[in-house]
Amino acid sequence: MRWWKLLGLAGLAGVAASGVVIARAERRRRAYTPEEIRARLRDRHAEASAADDAR
Repeated sequence: MRWWKLLGLAGLAGVAASGVVIARAERRRRAYTPEEIRARLRDRHAEASAADDAR
């Protein structure tokens, strides 16, 4: 095989692997209920406010 064919196959494998990673992250993100998301956002806001107050 020529080097450019191997390079093309490697690129194709990289694109496929990236798609798998993105799909997995999307499934994990969508698994949260709206209440869980609100609770996490409130916790993050409280932590950020506490860090601002500490400065």
